[in-house]
Amino acid sequence: MAETRIPRDARVRFGVVDGDLRVGERAEVDVDAVLRVPGSARFDGDAVVHGDVECRSFRSDDGQVRVEGHLFVQEDIETHDGGLEVGGELRARRVDADRGLVVGGPATAEQFEVGGKLEGRQTLTAQKVSVGGKLELAGKLTAESVEAGGAVDLHDVAVETLEVGGVVRLGGGVVRERIEVGGKFSAMAPLEFGRLDVGGIARFHDNAKGGRVEAGGMLTADKDLVFEDLEVGGVGSIEGNGKGRSVEVGGKFSVRGSLELSGRLEVGGEISVGGNLSGNALEVGGKITARRAVFEGEVEIGGAVSTQEGLKASRIDIGRKSRVSGPLIGGEVRLDTKAVAQDIYGDTVLLDDKAEAARVFARRVTLEEGASVDQVTYTETLEVKDGARIRSAPQKVTTLPPFPL
Repeated sequence: MAETRIPRDARVRFGVVDGDLRVGERAEVDVDAVLRVPGSARFDGDAVVHGDVECRSFRSDDGQVRVEGHLFVQEDIETHDGGLEVGGELRARRVDADRGLVVGGPATAEQFEVGGKLEGRQTLTAQKVSVGGKLELAGKLTAESVEAGGAVDLHDVAVETLEVGGVVRLGGGVVRERIEVGGKFSAMAPLEFGRLDVGGIARFHDNAKGGRVEAGGMLTADKDLVFEDLEVGGVGSIEGNGKGRSVEVGGKFSVRGSLELSGRLEVGGEISVGGNLSGNALEVGGKITARRAVFEGEVEIGGAVSTQEGLKASRIDIGRKSRVSGPLIGGEVRLDTKAVAQDIYGDTVLLDDKAEAARVFARRVTLEEGASVDQVTYTETLEVKDGARIRSAPQKVTTLPPFPL
């Protein structure tokens, strides 16, 4: 096939080239309408094309090539030790750019591999996108897999997987399978995702819905968050409502609205819920605060309890020296040594050594040595050990009054 050569530092005008095109360093090509190259277009060093380009294949070496119009390539685009800038639309089978790619219009290819920065000012559509540095796109990104070694800033996504070594900022969209981020993640608009794994900080600025969420450091959600399992190494907060299966937080966790779980809630430090809290089981190392808390299984509190309407579970275990504000309602309720509570309702109630309560309503009541209660109402048995006291006469009744919650 014939080859047309443009010398270095030359400026020429072309419309149609017969065969291949070879462009020398620092050359400029003016285009009448469209520069059509039936073969390959090859650039040696920096070059500029003032217009649209259509070719079978495109390659550049050791320089920055700028195509001011559209670039339509039937096969592959390759840049070695250089970058490519396209002012208009880009279409190719595969794009491999060593040092960077900038596209002003829509970009479409089966695969994008960029060693440096990939910047798109409109949409990008591909099967696979791999960027060594930063990926920045103003329009919608549609792809199967997206990988970036550095940072990602995307307006809207419809992808299967997203893996980023550094920082991710998403406008919103859908990530159907998983998101993996080494550093920081933030979503500015509504987002749906399959799984999220963040090594550092995760932030949702709008409603989000997904599967398993893991954040090594901190997680914040400015609105509602729906999930399957939520695991946070440090501190977590939800300004709206939270709904999911289970939550595990190493430090402090707060929910301004309500938190509805079908499984286990485990918090190493303190948990605060502005509305209703519900789940299957609860374990808190520090303090729990909620309007009401209802659990089907066991509850274990190491610190304090503060509720307006009460804490209810099949079994409640209040830790040593804990303080309880609000009623406790359970099948079995136990206050550890020197714990203090208000009203307790249960099937079986046990106050350990020197524990205190205001009123107890239960079938069976046991007061260990030094425990004290203002009033006891029971239906079956009352056991009072040495040194325990009941300030008013206990009442044995046939039927207990209705329990709260």
